[in-house]
Amino acid sequence: MRSATLDWLCVLVTDGTHDSPKLQTTGVPFIKGKHISQGFVDFATCDFITEADHQEACRRVKPQAGDILFSNIGSVGDTAWVPVSREFSIKNVALFRPNPTKVDPRYFYYLVASPAFRDSLLNLRSGSAQPFISLATLRSYATAYHVDRTEQCRIASILSAFDDLIENNTRRIAVLEEMARRIYEAWFVHFRFPGHERVRMVESELGPVPEGWAIKAFDEVATFTNGYAFKPDDWTNEGVPIIKIKELKAGIQADTPRYAGSLAEKYKIENGDLLFSWSADLDVYVWAGGEGWLNQHLFLVRSNVAEVSKFFLFHALRSAMPRFRSRSNGATMRHIKRSALSEVCTIIPSSEIIRAFERMVAPQERLRMNLALANTNLRTTRDLLLPKLISGELDVSALPEAVAA
Repeated sequence: MRSATLDWLCVLVTDGTHDSPKLQTTGVPFIKGKHISQGFVDFATCDFITEADHQEACRRVKPQAGDILFSNIGSVGDTAWVPVSREFSIKNVALFRPNPTKVDPRYFYYLVASPAFRDSLLNLRSGSAQPFISLATLRSYATAYHVDRTEQCRIASILSAFDDLIENNTRRIAVLEEMARRIYEAWFVHFRFPGHERVRMVESELGPVPEGWAIKAFDEVATFTNGYAFKPDDWTNEGVPIIKIKELKAGIQADTPRYAGSLAEKYKIENGDLLFSWSADLDVYVWAGGEGWLNQHLFLVRSNVAEVSKFFLFHALRSAMPRFRSRSNGATMRHIKRSALSEVCTIIPSSEIIRAFERMVAPQERLRMNLALANTNLRTTRDLLLPKLISGELDVSALPEAVAA
């Protein structure tokens, strides 16, 4: 192995726009550090800007397929590979464009994503309120790398086999979520449920609804337990993982803090639990990352009405998220007050209809959970292999072919 600076290994080391264009709900994706995790760019929850602002931002740099994005401001160290050409702009994100004559681009991505690379750069951060790593620091940073091109490509092929499976599972999960969402909307938004032709519609505070269906606030049908307010001294490297907003998106990672003490049982979460992010992210998730302690800014949601199933509650919350978000406040970090749980209502159909909905979506939900658990295992295995391969601790010639991996 040999050492070289990033400036030497890359044809370009730069960052995104320094301007703050007006954000909107449609247009061209505008990616910041918070939209980068586990190797992927999160286009689903990002903000958008106009085409004109996008073109202005691209005067500094225009991301292209094969680039590597590295969050160098705020949450330093998150990395993503740009796999295909897609129009988007970046801010608070560094961009590396590897030189293909010196290093295999995919190998270089795993080099940048390795814990050793991230941890050594974390020691070079500046700033207190908003930590950052300057471009000058990144360009002059020297890192060890495999000189042999065959070794680079073999390491990249082994690790990318895991990422390809994760990406495929993620696409399948998105399709399953969309299928269930469409069924929920057809039945409980447009009221095209089985037998709807024989049900009379009556007026309610939410407009016309089927006769006999109830309108209830979310805090009437479920309990919302806020996570534990951990102190900085509680965060250690041992014990049960602490689940924050970052873990909801990216799963448990090497830098996920842990807590070795004991807490009330209400703060413990397990696979299949329903989690509501009431700060910053403002969304609802089904957890699939194993046992953990719930951090503040997250609600653990559990139905307290026998006929309201977890599957129904998940889709009801997802459907109501625009109304929750409209009640959020905060300039730099949006959050939803607990009072919104009493203000935002949902429709509670008859027990018979809920059971029919359960029978319809339960197989999809079970498959979705299995795929999410598979991704957790794949990430764990990949993350165990990555540092050993990048450091040269593992001899790649002794490992199975990428297809077998």
